[in-house]
Amino acid sequence: MSQPFLGLKLGICALLLSISALAQHSLAAVHSVHDGDSIQEAVNAASPGDEIRVFPGTYTETVYIDKDHITLTGVVEGDDWPNLDGGHQLNDAILYSGNNVTVSWFKITHFKGNAIMGQAGNNFSIRNNWIVDTGVYGIFPEFGKNGVIENNVLSGIEDAAIYVGMSDHIDVRNNLVFDNVAGIEIENSRHVLVEGNVARNNTGGILVFITPGLPIKTSYDAIIRRNVITDNNTPNFGIPGSLVSTIPAGSGVIVMAGDEVIIEDNIISGNNTGGIIVTSLDFVTEVASDTESDPHPDRIQIRDNVMFNNGNEPEGDMKLLMLTKFSRRGPDILAYQSAADAERGSCISRRTAYRVYGLDDWADCNAPAITADLAVIGREPTNSTRALRTKMLPEPAEPREIRPDPAGAELVYQGICAGCHAYNVRMIGPPTLTIQALYGDDAAGIADYIAAPTRKREDFPVMPPQGHLSADMRYLVAEYMLSLTQ
Repeated sequence: MSQPFLGLKLGICALLLSISALAQHSLAAVHSVHDGDSIQEAVNAASPGDEIRVFPGTYTETVYIDKDHITLTGVVEGDDWPNLDGGHQLNDAILYSGNNVTVSWFKITHFKGNAIMGQAGNNFSIRNNWIVDTGVYGIFPEFGKNGVIENNVLSGIEDAAIYVGMSDHIDVRNNLVFDNVAGIEIENSRHVLVEGNVARNNTGGILVFITPGLPIKTSYDAIIRRNVITDNNTPNFGIPGSLVSTIPAGSGVIVMAGDEVIIEDNIISGNNTGGIIVTSLDFVTEVASDTESDPHPDRIQIRDNVMFNNGNEPEGDMKLLMLTKFSRRGPDILAYQSAADAERGSCISRRTAYRVYGLDDWADCNAPAITADLAVIGREPTNSTRALRTKMLPEPAEPREIRPDPAGAELVYQGICAGCHAYNVRMIGPPTLTIQALYGDDAAGIADYIAAPTRKREDFPVMPPQGHLSADMRYLVAEYMLSLTQ
């Protein structure tokens, strides 16, 4: 075949592919939902690639998106928003397990569980939402990859306003979180950028945690940069017994067992217990028998933050710790327990600009040896992260497919169940180990309960129903849960 003819043939193929793509795009429909209509009915009628536009009104329902490439957009007209309101009766506002899902421009109020929860969906976008008093979590992507949470306003959440759980390659940008227990929590997640947010008047501003007993055992490569983290002194109103219920009020940033966390160019002020606290797992939880979860924070970098007026009224153990140092004030920066060990590879720049405790063995971040170490862990050998723009992937992540088989059941467990049921650590729900003891080999009993939960114990909130899962899938998930050993 001659070279010109080959080129012509390739050109024709490319043109045909372009025409096909345009045809598919032109087939995408726009579904309009008005006050009195059902958003879920529009989702049910939509095909992948469609957009659902929801006009101002009050919508009392739970919306579940199990399709790929769905755009759910609120239409704001002046001061009038489309308002999903749970009336303190419904558990969840929007749940999605589809890939490439976008949710934007909704007001979401008065739910008992979650405002927007991702259940193992990849390539998500959650933007420009206004979320008030939605129970346990506000925005909660669980076991997702490659997503952005941007320009949202969240308040009145009794656990974490934005909770990134067991996820990878996530940007959390330019959100306002206030009057919550935890403003932004990054838990057992990797490759996360938390930038440009305002976290004020929460119990704790921004948290990077490892929780033992979860399927993902690590939390590393998080950048906390250019945020305003101020006056996070709200008394803790978390659910008693939950992990965040033990966070001391007055905490600006807490890194608990997370590795390779960079805290840079933030304004951190007015946090009464401490500005930045770096600690091991036993700061707010007991270390569980999970030998795969390293309880110690490694390679933390604290660079060029503006910090003032922190530590005025330290709370709990911090108060007692500072009294042993003949001080009533907490520090700007505290390295506590194993976080102070020299071999952990942590560093700080401009050390003398802050009131610090426990950082005697930390290196200078601008020292040549530290700069060289950055290349070893895959970072640019520079003195800051300022050239980095995103932690999202350059191309979309491979979409996840939840099939009705054991592999699909494992994915559902990781994307839904594990966020509240660690193996042997109490979270919002009882540990999986406890559930195994209660049910024995009764997978059918668990499957029935998943669809229509009732309150069995006063020391736990009612579980949100997962009736959107098929009966077969609920049974497979129950079997998987009963088979777990760690």
